[in-house]
Amino acid sequence: MKKITTAIFIIAHGIVSAQNNDKPFIKLVTPLKEKNNVNSSRNFLIGSTCKNCNLTVNGSAVKVYPTGAFAYELNLKTGDTSFTLIAFTAPDKSVNKKITYNYPLPTPPDTVKTLSIASIQTFPEGNLMLQPGDKIKFRVKALTGCTVVAGKNIPLYEMPVAMPGIYQGEYVIKETDNFLMAKLPVTITDSAGNTITKETSNTVSMFAAESPSIAVTKGRLAHLLFGLGEDRLGGAKIGYLDSMVQLNIVGKVDKKYKVQLSKYHTAFIDDDAVQFLPKGNFTPESFTNNLRAYGDSLYDYVTLGLFARLPYQSFQLIDPSKIVIDVFGATNNTNWITQLENVKEIKNVYYQQTEEEVFRITIELKHQQHWGHQIYYKGNMLVVKVKRQPENLSLSNLTIAVDAGHGGTNTGAGGPTGSSEKALTLAVSLKLQKVLEQQGAKVIMTRTTEKFIDNLQRVLFYRDSTPDLLISIHLNSAADPIRVSGTSTFYRYIGFRDLSHTIYKRMLELDLKEYGNTGSFNFMLNSPTEYPNALVETLFISNPEDEMKILDENFQQLIAEKIAQGIKDFLEGCKKVY
Repeated sequence: MKKITTAIFIIAHGIVSAQNNDKPFIKLVTPLKEKNNVNSSRNFLIGSTCKNCNLTVNGSAVKVYPTGAFAYELNLKTGDTSFTLIAFTAPDKSVNKKITYNYPLPTPPDTVKTLSIASIQTFPEGNLMLQPGDKIKFRVKALTGCTVVAGKNIPLYEMPVAMPGIYQGEYVIKETDNFLMAKLPVTITDSAGNTITKETSNTVSMFAAESPSIAVTKGRLAHLLFGLGEDRLGGAKIGYLDSMVQLNIVGKVDKKYKVQLSKYHTAFIDDDAVQFLPKGNFTPESFTNNLRAYGDSLYDYVTLGLFARLPYQSFQLIDPSKIVIDVFGATNNTNWITQLENVKEIKNVYYQQTEEEVFRITIELKHQQHWGHQIYYKGNMLVVKVKRQPENLSLSNLTIAVDAGHGGTNTGAGGPTGSSEKALTLAVSLKLQKVLEQQGAKVIMTRTTEKFIDNLQRVLFYRDSTPDLLISIHLNSAADPIRVSGTSTFYRYIGFRDLSHTIYKRMLELDLKEYGNTGSFNFMLNSPTEYPNALVETLFISNPEDEMKILDENFQQLIAEKIAQGIKDFLEGCKKVY
């Protein structure tokens, strides 16, 4: 590691020496404006100056990295505070920039002073289509000390003293309810008997339950969601479904339909991922026919006969390795399992009725490592396609996908010097491609140039390309550019964990700070089950020292070599069998 550090120092020193005549400048990436209104006392000045510049903030010296990057933490007092940045190489060669922050005193609670309703919120949010048993929650901000009713007779209660004027309540939809597609009234009454009414911003209606509403999935990326939760990665996915899978729709929240999978299981699906069948279609359910396991020259298969395309989910187990598939709406009528001798990866197949309308298939594997599986329908026959472990576990026998994150208009995160994630992920990915190809691997690249490719396109591209492994290259970013740094890897399915873990351990050999190997990660390129995959957040581009490293082409090469070595470590571990 000392050699690496020394090399970086020599390179950086050479750059500084060659640019002794740099003119001082100050380029801020945070903040972008000279005058800033903020809600937190903790802020940062982040940017760059000339590589041989000295920098002060209100007279205090600030560390300038060999790249010219700097990051300086501010702890603001209330009111207006100004900071003067001065970059200089000599007393007569300097430049300055003044930044002002306004950090106001905490504002007292904004209470309603007159008989009025300031706001109405419903949970879930959005236009709602509900059935008996569903729950709707209300939160109303209004004049304190009043009686508040939602709809005709849903009482809301003022919260404790800490939240004066906030009224909350929830209501479970009853069989006798008959909400029309309309906005619900909320009525507030004061102690003198005066009233005022205001409507919700979204509509509430009953989802017709007198006849089933059956929809089928469309497209190649329809997926079920556990719930209505959202983050920057989207809602948590249960898994992708084949096209024309039948779903029993029982409600709608904004742009998501609620799906009744079985007696005790529900899920959600985007409204643009389904199309409705005419009224009169049966609720999706089926008795199961017999199971069969067989192989061809490349894959093993498990098939299950059904009378309809039912929804399903799958998950992986390890120690020992298994693939588990739950088929919703299915009831056991299977009388035998046929397993042919031409299977090579499947050790055993068995089933159980885990609960009413949930039929579980368990596939035991011969090898410790999962190499992927795909679920689809042929007619109404459910097919589980199981990828075999390659007989030759060498790079020269594998096809490896390398995904350079972001690109084009999707710039990704940025660094203190103005560096962009999209350019640096491409630089590392191209070096990784070369390293892998030099060792005999066939490499499939998402992009080799500066262009935008949507993540949906990437998933479909690799689904069609069927790589043996996928590595997605990214750079992390954090709000704290000083304390947060290091490398990390990510996986979603436990059966693919070893790939990300072996890469992670090799990355730590570059003397990088640990940020962890994270599982159950909802990143789209971690979602396919067809092949082992790993996301590598190589460094934190937001950290000046990490940025300095990733800007160095020699360090990029070291990263590529460590990732390649991590892949080889993964392959070595795959030689273990039960």
